[in-house]
Amino acid sequence: MKKLKIILPKNSGRDSHGHVSVRHQGGRHKRFLRIIDHGCQKRGMTGRVEAIEYDPNRNAKLALVLYPDGDRRYMIASQGLGVGDRVMAGETAPIKPGNSLPLGRIPVGTLVYNLEITTGKGGQMVKSGQSSATIQGRESSVVLVKLPSGELRRFDTASYATIGQVSGETRGSLRKAGVSRHMGIRPTVRGVAMAPRAHPHGGGEGRSPEGMPPKTPWGKPARGVKTRRPRKYSNRLIVERRKK
Repeated sequence: MKKLKIILPKNSGRDSHGHVSVRHQGGRHKRFLRIIDHGCQKRGMTGRVEAIEYDPNRNAKLALVLYPDGDRRYMIASQGLGVGDRVMAGETAPIKPGNSLPLGRIPVGTLVYNLEITTGKGGQMVKSGQSSATIQGRESSVVLVKLPSGELRRFDTASYATIGQVSGETRGSLRKAGVSRHMGIRPTVRGVAMAPRAHPHGGGEGRSPEGMPPKTPWGKPARGVKTRRPRKYSNRLIVERRKK
């Protein structure tokens, strides 16, 4: 759908000042960004899947859905969803892959994806190919969901999620180096192969251990340092951490 696509600008790993902030990026093929309805905004309406499409920006397939009012939307396709299938978002939607419901109305043990963290904001979690989360249980006003990482987290019962598992196929060999270049991945040189002025691992006669403990380009230690903010908003929502 032409009206649901816009050009995806290239940043090539540069920040707003033009400096390289992420190495090994640049030179990819031109891409279009598909506008996806993560928020399941057409609630109470049953749509028909017109096509299952490839998206170059993710490892999941997209479903183009036609609604009775003539509007078309892209959604992340669930595993097994095909052309001609019906999908629906709302509190009365049946429990079947591709339908979106509030977490409070989804049975325990059901696989879900495209979860809302903030109610009404749209799907924010579990959207990559072949991923899914599991409804583990309910408390008074929250639902316990086990995420793909193994973390157990609380979600509001009014937050929406989509039934099923994200579609996608296991990526095989890239076959040639040029495929990486088309994807925007530039060659990577090992730190131990560099000069000491270019990398903390560089220098030495022959193969040698690192010259000093690794650090970021800004001088911060890069080994064994926790990077999560101590007062992150979601700390109170986590029941069991990913790392036991």
